[in-house]
Amino acid sequence: MPKPTFKKDHIVTSVVAVILNDDGEVLLTKRSVPPFQGEWVMPGGKIDLGEPIIAALQREVMEEVGLRVEVEDLLDVFEHVTPGEDNYHFIILYYLCRPLYCDINFNPDEVEEARWLTKEVLADYKMPDGTRFILGKLFPQHRRLDDR
Repeated sequence: MPKPTFKKDHIVTSVVAVILNDDGEVLLTKRSVPPFQGEWVMPGGKIDLGEPIIAALQREVMEEVGLRVEVEDLLDVFEHVTPGEDNYHFIILYYLCRPLYCDINFNPDEVEEARWLTKEVLADYKMPDGTRFILGKLFPQHRRLDDR
């Protein structure tokens, strides 16, 4: 059996901020670049070599949506593996965060759109498995049968 090929020759470790405001809304962004282009995700990205995890998380949130956040807790770790020429092996650390303010100033180089969403509308948005999995942990009514 041939060994699968990936875009990178190593596992990419990323951080993602699950940002909840005081109204219980979660911040989602529509990606304008790969991976997950055109899908709704939470702000985040790669950890740079030598960068502390929380600093990477705060940097990525500021770069993507212009928010400062308080990091509360590690929610979960998700592995995303899709072999092929344009794919990666990701380990994604999801952290629950609270915004210090809620005025979004998103970066159009990475984000097509950003919205605060209530749990009632989440099912209407196209999102990767990892995003849906984490949202299902926060809002159990949105879990898919294969997430349980």
